[in-house]
Amino acid sequence: MPRKKTSTLAYAGFILALVGGVIVLLFGLFGLLEVGVGVFRGISLLGFLGGTVWSLVEIVIGVVCIIGSRFVSYLFWAIVLVVLGLVAGNIGGSLIVVGAILGIVSVLIKSAPK
Repeated sequence: MPRKKTSTLAYAGFILALVGGVIVLLFGLFGLLEVGVGVFRGISLLGFLGGTVWSLVEIVIGVVCIIGSRFVSYLFWAIVLVVLGLVAGNIGGSLIVVGAILGIVSVLIKSAPK
């Protein structure tokens, strides 16, 4: 089966969203490890739960962005990636947002009347 031909903007958006998703996933894993070590430092229960939940949210966002980066050339997935990148909020989230915006631009250029 032949591969679908993608534009350069969509491919650049795919790479940026993929790298951003991996960074967000790593930040989530490192945050989870840091919270686990924080138990020994004597942090409060509320701080422990908040850190654990946010790390799990970052891990889920990272996995969804890694999977969704393949579909950045579709308008729905590009919008989903923009929202997830804004929620993630670190450098990985910024890369996801830029990659998704490139995907949106490629969709709009492809659908522009000639």
